[in-house]
Amino acid sequence: MTAPNATIDFEKMDGLVPGIVQDARTGEVLMLGFLNPTSYAKTMETGFVTFWSRTRQKLWMKGETSGNRLRIVSASTDCDNDTLLFRVEVEGDGLVCHEGTVSCFTRPLALESAKTEAARG
Repeated sequence: MTAPNATIDFEKMDGLVPGIVQDARTGEVLMLGFLNPTSYAKTMETGFVTFWSRTRQKLWMKGETSGNRLRIVSASTDCDNDTLLFRVEVEGDGLVCHEGTVSCFTRPLALESAKTEAARG
């Protein structure tokens, strides 16, 4: 899934790297989690995204209880080898977020620049 010579740099963030999950069909960003070397190896071995739970301090395969597993279509790393991108097909009903939505990114933020533009306008 990654190039054979890709060495992921787990040292920059104390043993973790961010893993961005994107719907392979729509391009929508679904979630972000963290991986350590063990969860990364499990992810690459199984073909399903497995994170490291920072709060529970254990491996966590997304969808293991909900059925909304993330089957990897492709995987890549950024230019610094310290962030992963997984393009996936979601199994189950497609509701990836634990709050019952497709994506975890559902809360818009007001940008200061937008407020400034509106005030000028």
